[in-house]
Amino acid sequence: MERLRSAWFWLVGRIGVSRLVRWEHRLLYWRFGGAGILGRSLGNLTVILIAVGRRSGHVREVPLWAYPDRGRLVLVGTNGGRKPVPGWVFNLRAQPDARIRLHRTVRPVHSYEASDAEWDRLWTLVTAAYPGYLAYQRWIQRPIPLVVLESTDGRPLVEEPGLVEVEESVATGT
Repeated sequence: MERLRSAWFWLVGRIGVSRLVRWEHRLLYWRFGGAGILGRSLGNLTVILIAVGRRSGHVREVPLWAYPDRGRLVLVGTNGGRKPVPGWVFNLRAQPDARIRLHRTVRPVHSYEASDAEWDRLWTLVTAAYPGYLAYQRWIQRPIPLVVLESTDGRPLVEEPGLVEVEESVATGT
């Protein structure tokens, strides 16, 4: 059974980071405003990260799963279970101010990598939502960056009723 789960997580990771899927997803997300499977896949919220490439200086748009945390969003730098750190992480390290497209709305954000103290709680949150990250962690054997996006316009990025209570119970195991 564990082998089947690992194969499933491998397949999800490889398909999710393929150039064709990222290109199509970005266009369809824009066209349909992130409705249906474009806005949530496997139960995970999908957003489009809009950031400046650190070397090219060109705007890059990347569809990513995002996890709500107290009005912020958390992105996971696993690269679909591949060893290299994803390029978008380096782009945000070089230029932490970016934008996200959440459904039909584009919002300005500031990003930072979770500190050691915050990382454990957030890792529990994201792996509860998608256990595949635990398999990815075994495969890639490198620190996995958790990037937190905070709104720069003073409004929470997401508002989901009851979310804080759910997150706290996941993080504490109660």
